Amino acid sequence: MGLHENNYFLASAESLLCDQNDRFLFSEAEIRSLDVEICFDLPEVSDEYYRIAIIRDVSKCLLLDVLDLRSALSQTGNEDEFAILSAAAQVVTWHASFKFCPRCATELIMDEADLAKVCPSCGHHQYPRLSPCIIVLVRMDDKCLLAHSSKFKSGRYSTLAGFIEAGESAEHAVEREVMEEVGIKVKNIEYVCSQSWPFPHSFMLGFMADYSEGEITPDGEEILSADWFSVDDLPTIPPKFTISRQLIDRFIKGA
Repeated sequence: MGLHENNYFLASAESLLCDQNDRFLFSEAEIRSLDVEICFDLPEVSDEYYRIAIIRDVSKCLLLDVLDLRSALSQTGNEDEFAILSAAAQVVTWHASFKFCPRCATELIMDEADLAKVCPSCGHHQYPRLSPCIIVLVRMDDKCLLAHSSKFKSGRYSTLAGFIEAGESAEHAVEREVMEEVGIKVKNIEYVCSQSWPFPHSFMLGFMADYSEGEITPDGEEILSADWFSVDDLPTIPPKFTISRQLIDRFIKGA
């Protein structure tokens, strides 16, 4: 599932598509016979250019199916592949979600210069949506804090995460989310890395932090259980391609 000379993603109204061999990149020649509603140029990645073609009636394309996005992301070979696949997925979500102007309800049209839609009535520009989030691994001596969310499969534990609120710094969001989800305070908050996360349009800012005070008390709604884990007794953790795993691996290397 690597990127190659083919540079077109295909999509239905709401999802990326693949063929029967899970291939999700196609050549321009391959899409000429399809009923394409619209094409978008995607951001340049390592001097390579990609486009996404959204098809009007997927039912007529018998050899295409909905792409398992999580599986495809897990099989990407490097950050460039992850980035362009993530971008394609987020553009599809944006196109499906923003058909009309949020100010005056006029149908939006494509901007001629930017990856954006513009309202022909009031001039409002609608760009692909990004929702900034924090994700943090909390350390206490030789252990790290991992939690089981109500959204996870049984046995899966991960780092804490949450959306940044209006007017809030990322560092304050770290403190607030940790307190809200597990009831402890943190200190020595350190930014590590970021990742675009297309479920559906999150932009994750990854942090490490140290335990300060308090007893772990899961909120019982979003977080069902949480505990301190050493490198030798880690539970089932997220796959390699996730930013949460990058933070956990950073802890493992430093332990």
